[in-house]
Amino acid sequence: MAKVAFIGLGVMGYPMAGHLKIKGGHDLTVYNRTAAKAAKWAEQFGGRAAATPAQAADGADFVFCCVGNDDDLRSVTTGKDGAFETLKAGAIFIDNTTASAEVARELDVAASARGAHFIDAPVSGGQAGAENGVLTVMCGGDPDVFERARPIIDAYARMVGLMGPAGSGQLTKMVNQICIAGLVQGLAEGIHFGKKAGLDIEKVIEVISKGAAGSWQMENRHKTMNAGKYDFGFAIDWMRKDLDIVLTEARSNGAKLPVTALVDQFYADVQEMGGNRWDTSSLLARLEK
Repeated sequence: MAKVAFIGLGVMGYPMAGHLKIKGGHDLTVYNRTAAKAAKWAEQFGGRAAATPAQAADGADFVFCCVGNDDDLRSVTTGKDGAFETLKAGAIFIDNTTASAEVARELDVAASARGAHFIDAPVSGGQAGAENGVLTVMCGGDPDVFERARPIIDAYARMVGLMGPAGSGQLTKMVNQICIAGLVQGLAEGIHFGKKAGLDIEKVIEVISKGAAGSWQMENRHKTMNAGKYDFGFAIDWMRKDLDIVLTEARSNGAKLPVTALVDQFYADVQEMGGNRWDTSSLLARLEK
């Protein structure tokens, strides 16, 4: 059992912290910007709620974080009453936020200055993956530090991999989002075409999902897409935040991402339709409007 802190109890962080407590059996303290949510978590899982990130991290061996973006991350780490104020020497800060590689490298340096360690560890698998404890975790950091953290991360993960030094986890998550964007647009166009051609979409997917066209998106989203249901899953607002990170990095490293840039604009169209909180599979709604 380790002394663990978790900062950020959103739709992902709340169940992830729960797995660390229940499956991992760790001594857990949580912090959330909305204190009532932290109190609710503590009552449900039997941990403690802290008033500030610094208070949550005080004395912890492992500090996890899952917040919204780079600015949120800086606020709860190096900002006033941030976790890095009390991060002890030898502690490991594990960041599950999807953020930029730049901020990951920045916080790696800041942690090292305190004699602590940093791992950027963005996740894939969505809310369902967090709730079921089967997330894929892409890590960047020192190999020895990663090996110390991996057994703790396993509480909410199905797959955990070290991608390279600090920032590599975030860069891998960018690859993940690039691939998803293209896959969802292709699936949306395929279903749209099939409907226009008068095909039975369920029969079509039953056959082609077992061949080269098969994907997680096809298996898990085709039914809801065909039914025009999008009020769940990974919201377009979040996806556009992620794609902005991707496209910013691409401008820096010279990568050419024409399809990703185009799909990002398609998501902007869906936002204009009022679909900000719709699932990313709602690209089909744009084609059918």
